[in-house]
Amino acid sequence: MIISFDLDDTLISNKFEAEKSNWFHQFLGAESLRKGTINLFKELKKQNHKIYIYTTSYRSESRIKWMFYSYGISVDFIINQQKHQKKLRKKDVYCSKFPPIFNIDIHVDDSIGVEREGEKYGFKTIIISETDDNWTETILKEINLKIQ
Repeated sequence: MIISFDLDDTLISNKFEAEKSNWFHQFLGAESLRKGTINLFKELKKQNHKIYIYTTSYRSESRIKWMFYSYGISVDFIINQQKHQKKLRKKDVYCSKFPPIFNIDIHVDDSIGVEREGEKYGFKTIIISETDDNWTETILKEINLKIQ
């Protein structure tokens, strides 16, 4: 299964506790990842899921790739704003995110707006709150429910 994750306010923010930082993160100027991301991604990989990053930010793919690499995480595919716009330009779909065009099975985000788009356009979402201290368990539970 392909699972995509939003970055801003989902995996990256100063509103929740972050993974431990080291000199390599500082050297790269890597943003801090939400605490639990490393273990969650390792568990998803162990379950043979593919992990995509789907952000509508203008961060470069290489910057995103190196940020995750600095935490010992590999992601399978990165979609940024440029890639999103290029793909959606070819379709008659107008939404902030459209996972089906990238063959994504489930998209994880913090935005209720993305959840509404999922309902409208028929794609699966898992919406997590910045205040959910058990967010990784929420995601794992929801993934198991959605694949049944």
